[in-house]
Amino acid sequence: MISNFILKLQQKTDLTYDEMNSIMTDVLSGKTDDVQNADFLSSLAEKGETDEELLGMLDKMQEFALKVEPRNQGTVIDMCGTGGDKLQTFNVSTTASFVVAAAGGIVAKHGNRSSSGVSGSADIFEYFGYDLNKEPAQIADILEKYNICFMFAQKFHPAMKHVSTARKQLGKRTAFNLLGPLSNPARVKNQLVGVFSTEYLDRLPAILKRKGAENIMTVRSDDGMDEFSTSATNRVCILRNGKVLMNVIDPEIVGLHKSKLDDIQIKTKQDAIKSFVGVLNNTANQAMIETTALNAAGGLIVANVANNFEEGVDLALNTIKDGKAMSLLEKFVKDTGDISKLKEIVDG
Repeated sequence: MISNFILKLQQKTDLTYDEMNSIMTDVLSGKTDDVQNADFLSSLAEKGETDEELLGMLDKMQEFALKVEPRNQGTVIDMCGTGGDKLQTFNVSTTASFVVAAAGGIVAKHGNRSSSGVSGSADIFEYFGYDLNKEPAQIADILEKYNICFMFAQKFHPAMKHVSTARKQLGKRTAFNLLGPLSNPARVKNQLVGVFSTEYLDRLPAILKRKGAENIMTVRSDDGMDEFSTSATNRVCILRNGKVLMNVIDPEIVGLHKSKLDDIQIKTKQDAIKSFVGVLNNTANQAMIETTALNAAGGLIVANVANNFEEGVDLALNTIKDGKAMSLLEKFVKDTGDISKLKEIVDG
């Protein structure tokens, strides 16, 4: 059955929502083999995925996923990028997520180990002793208590194991890189998503709007980051109140300093851990702290905590400076992991 669809894709024919839904049912049930999966994903990428095809894939991925039911009062958000910018920067969205949660937002963070960078969000949480295999109910408890939690993609999307070999073999970006950040197990309706190509700045909000999304902000920086950068201007698309607006955010106009990309780049997993703690502890370099603050500002707008970037940046910087961000990390690690690991980094 999938062979007919692969042939259609190779002939550059778009598939319907229902056709894609039916392929994904077979793929995620393990009824297709690695060769078919690789052919399907590469033919789809070469043709170029339509919104309809992506929506068909996304709905089926969510159907097969485990779910978390947040009990928090307020706007629950996620912040993550599609990855693959290969710039080896520190874990910006993970660090910014703690700042947002400490500043009054609620972040149901969804993520994975790194595939192309030095360290992924899962690597950070795991380092501090967080159990990546926590059950959905435990995660809902953690979110309720700390306004932040972490959902490990491999745990929550077990059916994705059927495509992991094909994805590794292809070794290039596929539709799943785009869909991963959109398939949050807590079904968040509010999200900040970094994208790897300006083509998706307005396409992702349009897709998520069809799924009932409320506040969506997509970003790509002009220096190639799939997050907000303080070393370049940032192209942003915002879905709010059913309307989509494009904007450009210049870090200097919102009160930050222009930095250089190499100020936020890292080489090792240990660098990633130190940078993450250093920002929350207000001891990292200015570029790392301000890059985090700018990304946190985006999250705070999506979370309905800040009204604009100036307000969001101020709130984020103050949350770092007054120790609230670090205090949240300490309480979180003490309860969900190994506090001695954090002390080790802080004490140097």
